[in-house]
Amino acid sequence: MDSFLKLKSEFDNLVSKIKIPGAETRMTSIDPSNYKLSDKIANLTEKDLLPHIDTAQPETREFLQCVINILLDYVNACNNRNEKILEFHHPEDMKKLLDLDINDNPAPLQQLIVDCATTLKYQVKTGHPHFFNQLSCGLDIISMAGEWLTATANTNMFTYEIAPVFILMENVVLSKMRDIIGYSGGDSILAPGGSISNLYAFLAARHKMFPGYKEHGPRGLPGDLCMFTSDQSHYSVKSCASVCGLGTENCVMVPSDEHGKMIASELERLILERKARGQIPFFVSATAGTTVLGAFDPLNEIADICEKYNCWFHVDAAWGGGLLLSKKYRHPRLSGIERSHSVTWNPHKLMGALLQCSSIHFREDGLLLSCNQMSAEYLFMTDKLYDIQYDTGDKVIQCGRHNDIFKLWLQWRAKGDVGFEAHMDRLMELTQYEVKRIKEQSDKFHLILEPELVNVSFWYIPKRLRGIPHSSDKEKELGKICPIIKARMMQAGTLMVGYQPDDRRPNFFRSIISSAAVTEKDVDFMLEEIDRLGQDL
Repeated sequence: MDSFLKLKSEFDNLVSKIKIPGAETRMTSIDPSNYKLSDKIANLTEKDLLPHIDTAQPETREFLQCVINILLDYVNACNNRNEKILEFHHPEDMKKLLDLDINDNPAPLQQLIVDCATTLKYQVKTGHPHFFNQLSCGLDIISMAGEWLTATANTNMFTYEIAPVFILMENVVLSKMRDIIGYSGGDSILAPGGSISNLYAFLAARHKMFPGYKEHGPRGLPGDLCMFTSDQSHYSVKSCASVCGLGTENCVMVPSDEHGKMIASELERLILERKARGQIPFFVSATAGTTVLGAFDPLNEIADICEKYNCWFHVDAAWGGGLLLSKKYRHPRLSGIERSHSVTWNPHKLMGALLQCSSIHFREDGLLLSCNQMSAEYLFMTDKLYDIQYDTGDKVIQCGRHNDIFKLWLQWRAKGDVGFEAHMDRLMELTQYEVKRIKEQSDKFHLILEPELVNVSFWYIPKRLRGIPHSSDKEKELGKICPIIKARMMQAGTLMVGYQPDDRRPNFFRSIISSAAVTEKDVDFMLEEIDRLGQDL
């Protein structure tokens, strides 16, 4: 630990001495001093607003209108290419800039306005066109409007009684998504993130194949279970084995090829190997759009193996599921997904819905309820005045469930199927444009592989390494450069692109294009800025 801290200290010291030319030309327009309440209400507190005082509509409106002004200015800032993406400060320095204490006495309304503006001043602008860092990028205005309404409605999604309009919306949208996957009928639910969606798939699979487990636990199993997923899969799949009592050693990581795809023949070999040990293979999770490389596992080949060995076939399409909306790019990437038993699909990623918006879909109806139902009489009575099949709370392991449907429904209404297809195609076209520009500048950039999705993996080559033949030693040097350039990006506030190693390579850049705000000029800017920040290395 001491050696790590020493190395980190040396790195931070090096980064702190780096001068970032051009950073001073960037601005941050969210200034807390710009937002003033009238003298009449500035020193009031929340007890002076609705619902505490019936006649406080004018005061409440003024306060909320000021908050809305901050939000609208932030939306404008996110779409202004001259704005910084972030105003970076180290954690200890950030603590000095912020007043985060919770005091005994209530803060005045003017202080709350300052708090709102300050929060957004130092928040990373993930909707900025130069933010290529995460799988969820961009700020969809319609989806955002839906989230504002959702927060105001402030309802729970466990019963039709409480959320009648939203429950019906959820039925319509999720049914449509199952149709797009290729299921006839089935069931779905919106879950708090793709990790929990994958967990629902695991739980349903175990319940379907070993229904005695729900009541008897491990005694209800005929033997030791094991599951399989790619070594490039999201860590949440392996987490299922830990959380659900299987043990991580019984989550078998199947090797992938150089493109990041699961090797189907290795899956079959490992299934047979585990069967020979006396274990029971029951669950296989394929990935449609891996987190790092954006690879699609061979779904039809995996489906064949699952049918052969009676395994549940789950597809984690949290990232790549959006391509189901594109006639041009759906096949062959997602061919065979209709043969799966369950699919995770996150609209908050490629489709651009606001966080969080994750769905899990099942080919068979009734499994969610059968698996998770606890029949709490104080909430899920059977003698209600309406059809209780519309109550969703007993389908899930959580009780309270956030309303994630309205922002997606509203966004889909705004775009239509045609608009979403055009959005998917546009993101893929921009990805191909980035690949073309990287290849055209092969002296400065090294493309690691041809992308299947919007993940583009590459190295930046500084001047001192140009013209040197590519080798493992050169890759090590290129890998050392990535964190330094990333640090410079963050200090300058001009750009954010992620980097990481994998099991074949040292650090490399992975850019993501999932924002509708991105244009070809933004892609050019990304490459030019990386070159500007790194050529002296």
